[in-house]
Amino acid sequence: MSPKAALKAKSEPVLPETSSRPKLLLDWYDRHRRRLPWRAAPGETSDPYRVWLSEIMLQQTTVKAVGPYFEKFLARWPDVTALGRASLDDVLRMWAGLGYYSRARNLYACAVAVARDHGGTFPDTEEGLRALPGIGPYTAAAIAAIAFDRRTMPVDGNIERVVSRLFVVEEELPQAKPLIQQLAATLLADTRAGDETSRAGDSAQALMDLGSSICTPKKPACSLCPLNEDCTARAQGTQESFPRKAPKKSGALRRGAAFVVTRGDELLVRSRPEKGLLGGMTEVPGSDWLAGHEDTAAKQQAPEVNGLSRWQRKVGVVTHVFTHFPLELVVYTAKADARARAPAGMRWVPIATLADEALPNVMRKVIAHALG
Repeated sequence: MSPKAALKAKSEPVLPETSSRPKLLLDWYDRHRRRLPWRAAPGETSDPYRVWLSEIMLQQTTVKAVGPYFEKFLARWPDVTALGRASLDDVLRMWAGLGYYSRARNLYACAVAVARDHGGTFPDTEEGLRALPGIGPYTAAAIAAIAFDRRTMPVDGNIERVVSRLFVVEEELPQAKPLIQQLAATLLADTRAGDETSRAGDSAQALMDLGSSICTPKKPACSLCPLNEDCTARAQGTQESFPRKAPKKSGALRRGAAFVVTRGDELLVRSRPEKGLLGGMTEVPGSDWLAGHEDTAAKQQAPEVNGLSRWQRKVGVVTHVFTHFPLELVVYTAKADARARAPAGMRWVPIATLADEALPNVMRKVIAHALG
């Protein structure tokens, strides 16, 4: 399809009735599908719980990073009812290190809702799935297609890349998302030929695998692609320039201080507010994170503990990058008297059991810097 035709498709995305793309895609998938712990084997029915759990974990996270967490969750909570009976603190502890912690809170809320309102069974339609906490349009489409074979096409980053190259979508992301969604839907297998199932889930997973293994961001292996003869970007030699993306806006650098207080073999910690960045996670006491924050002002927010030694500033800073801003933290350490009580809202925890705490990565960095 030419660039002009692709732009026209924004209002009326149609392909010739004889298009062989869906069949070529599924034939390739049947030979080269990835083996993933949440993916059903050929001929098996997908487990909606596994599909949902993996889709939430995979948001803005790689397959490699998700694998161990998925296995841990599945071993601890084998179905959605078991997860719904857990505590949020336990879920956050198991999630610690995976990042984007609002996903963990939404995961728990969704499990509670499915167990309480749906008898432990996920709704099998996009509409029903979207009514659940933490499930947006993409996730609803992914679960509906993969777990229930509903005829819909979820579009993740891999699929965006494949489709934008195949059709040469010149419009920049995120504005191009509606057009890419329409074009991606044309790659669903046609059931009018008498097939009993739509294989919608396989079509979606085929595109995901294609984007992950062949149609990669850099140096795509076009010679191995089942759709290469019909790819407009490949014909033009411009495949690596798609998808078009608007320049990212990075937030202003924020600064603050972290205060690491030890009492023998224990560490002073607190829980962040349930709502907001890193909600409900465990942290060492710290100052506000502000643009242009000065050390003197930050240090004034140090915790007040009886019998505390003098604050010592560690050499260097801890850096961390969140989605919307980079962060620099100076780290202060101090030792408390053996009988010192934790200030209100804080608690002492054994350093040996920190692995069981819901510590976000930034706090792991801070503690390692302070105690290392």
